[in-house]
Parts: sequence; C-alpha cells; structure tokens
Amino acid sequence: MSLTLALLLAYSVLLIGVGLWVGRRVRATRDFFVAGRGLGAGLLFSTFLAANIGAGSTVGATALAYRDGLSAWWWNGSAGIGSLVLAFWIGPRIWREAARHDDHTLGDFLERHYGRAMRGLVALVIWIGTYYILAGQLLGIAAVLHVAGNVPVAAGIVAGALVTTLYFVAGGLVSSAWVNRVQLAVIVAGFAVAVPAAVTAAGGWPPVLERGGVGLDLFGTGAADSGWRNLILLGPAFIVSPGLLQKAYGARDAATVTRGIAWNGAVLMLFACAPAIIGTAARLLYPDLEQPDTALATVLTGTLPIGVGALALAAVFSAEVSSADAVLFMLSTSASRDLYKGFLRRDASDASILRVARATAVLAGAVGIGVALISGTVLGALRVFYAIMVVTLFVPVLGALFVPGAGRTAGLASVVCGVTTLLVVQVMTGGAGFGLLSPTLAGVIAAGIAFGAARARSRNH
Repeated sequence: MSLTLALLLAYSVLLIGVGLWVGRRVRATRDFFVAGRGLGAGLLFSTFLAANIGAGSTVGATALAYRDGLSAWWWNGSAGIGSLVLAFWIGPRIWREAARHDDHTLGDFLERHYGRAMRGLVALVIWIGTYYILAGQLLGIAAVLHVAGNVPVAAGIVAGALVTTLYFVAGGLVSSAWVNRVQLAVIVAGFAVAVPAAVTAAGGWPPVLERGGVGLDLFGTGAADSGWRNLILLGPAFIVSPGLLQKAYGARDAATVTRGIAWNGAVLMLFACAPAIIGTAARLLYPDLEQPDTALATVLTGTLPIGVGALALAAVFSAEVSSADAVLFMLSTSASRDLYKGFLRRDASDASILRVARATAVLAGAVGIGVALISGTVLGALRVFYAIMVVTLFVPVLGALFVPGAGRTAGLASVVCGVTTLLVVQVMTGGAGFGLLSPTLAGVIAAGIAFGAARARSRNH
C-alpha cells in the first residue's frame, strides 16, 4: 500500500469518527433534516461550499480545462453566480416561509403551493436524476483512489459510498455540517499548494496561459459544452437545488442565509480558477492522457512532491465525499418526508420518519454504486442530474415565491411540459440542441410557457 493511499484511508476514518461523534445525540427529524434551524453563518458557509465543491468542481472541471483551457472556469464560476442569486434573492424569502410553516424539505413547500401530486411528481423525478450526481461523486472518489494506490475503480466506488454513508447516517445535516468544516479546511489547503506547484512544473504562467491558443478563451467559443453555456445549465441548478435549499432551512435566521450563502458564492468564483489552471497545466505536462478525468490526480501524484501531492489528493477526496453526503441528504430526507410520510403513512411518527431516512441513505448509497459503474464519466453523469433538476424545479419554485395565484395546474403543467421538451430535444439533437437553444434551456422555456398558460386559464375560469 502506498503512503498516499494509507493517508487517505486514515483521513476517511477521521471523517467517519467526527460524523459519529457529532451525530450521537440526533434523535429527531428536526435535527436530522434542518439541524434544529440553528446553523450560524460559518457552519452554513462550510456545509454549502463543501457540498458545492465536488467531483464536477474538481475532477470534472480539471478534465474540461485539459480539453478546453481556462473556459472551464465557467463550470464552478456559474455555480458561484447562481449561489449569489440564491443568497440575496431566493434564499431569505424561502427561509422565512419555511420557518413560518415548519418546512423540512422542498416537498413541504411545493405541496403547500401546488398540492400533494406535485410533491410526489417532483420527488420521483428528482430521485431519478439525483442518482446521477451521486454516481459522479463516487466516480471522482474512485479516480483519486486509483491514482493514489492503484485501487480498482469498482472498489474505489464502493469505498467512497461506505465512507459517506457511515458518517451521514449518524446525524444527517448536523453531522454533515461539522464534517464539512473539516473537509473544507483540507480542500482549501490542498488546492492552495497544488495550483502554484502545478504551474511551476508546467514551466510557469506564460505557457499555461497560452497553451494551445485557447488558454484565455474564457467564453469557450470553440467548445459545444464549455464557457458561458455552463451558466445556463449550472446557474439555475444552484438556485433551486432541493439539497441546498434544505441546507438553507437550517440557518438560524434570514440574515444568516444571506451571509453564509454569499460567502460560499464568492469563494466558489475564486476557487473556479484552481481546476482550470491545473487542467491547463496538465495538458502541457501530460498531452496524451487517454482519460481526461484522471488529469487532476495524475498531476497531483506524478508532478508534485509526495507531501504536497498527498495533501492535494486529500483535498480532492474531501470534495467528492462532501458532495456525496449532500446527495444522500437530498435523497433520504425526500424519501422519508415527501414519499413515506406524504403518501404511505400520513400519520407517521417522528421516530419512524427518522428510521426511514437513515435506511434510505443506506439504500441510496448502494444504488449509487450501481449507477456509477455504468455512468462512464464524471461530467456526463452530472449533466444529466443538473438538466433534470433545473427543468423540473426552476419555474415552479420561482412561480410559488413571486407569482400570485400560481395553482396546482400551473405547477404540474410546467413539470410535465418542461421535462418532455428536455427529453425530446435531447434525443432529436443528440444533446447538442438547436444552436443557442440547449435541451435544458428549451425545457425551461417550455416549462415557463406552460406555467403561464395554465395560470392564465385558471384565472379566466
């Protein structure tokens, strides 16, 4: 066993230990789901940022930069822009409503505005898509373990699922928030040393910035899925993600929502430079990589001193695991509150809901392993999730918050028409869309039109 792999395994045990220690007193869904609405700005910032810096933000963004240069900034930069919108516009408003009605999930909010059927439909659609983002995180973990110690991909996927599930099941959002603080410290330290070391190894800033003539192509004009196109896909995703909105529910007040999430957005936009620079340097150092998803781990282990490389790999590992626990959070709370209590047992006790949430997290981890084994690439898996989530939720959530009189028909129509349009355009164009009209944008537009038409019709009757 290599020293780097041994350090990663020891670090995994530490994360599990912290999660079990913090979660030992969690006995109620209010703590498990929304941390008792007691998170301060610091904890909210750390749990948001740790959740947002995952496989796509590290392994995937570096692979994108390996191919397209610094336009890969938009993958994380778009998430930062979306986070700022959430911090100053959506987040405080939805927190006040959640606190007033004691909402624990986004499904509670949707059912109140659009009815029980909307709650179930959205939960099912998001459940399908969410497994792809979990698969993306597990693939990222597997890539790190493979490079660190030649661990087989399948074994790496299983190990990642095991670590994440063990500490999350203990305490839900409470455990995640404290474990995320540890992970975030490692992420920041790791990338702070990795970026200058990678640039130095590649020959300095001039060749990195000029690599292939596209290094400064921030708008990605030469790539079909890079540059500003990611803003359309990722900006809205970080505004209406059920997992992120539910983390916002855990804040102690609306001002905390704004501060914690705004800090997260600003740091995300700064962090976006790191994988873009490392990926561009990787192209100079290793121009013939067969799998771009391995570019980040290859640079960290093959170029940097062993101590620096080990710290940086631990940072990547932390990023993947922290995002995976955010996905388990989304799946387990939605299944237990939106599906189990919402449809199967309306009179379910608090203790039984908590048991279902924990059992669902274990089951979700197992299913995520299977999806990861067939998904192929990190970004390929994540794009499926983001597209489905944006088209399903963007219009209904904003409609409920800002459009008076938005009823059940309008909400259901937006979801059905939006997802149908997304799938049709995706299949017809092989995912390319029609020029500027990507499948995701087409789905959002169709959802908005359907929402407006249904609302107008109901008001006329």
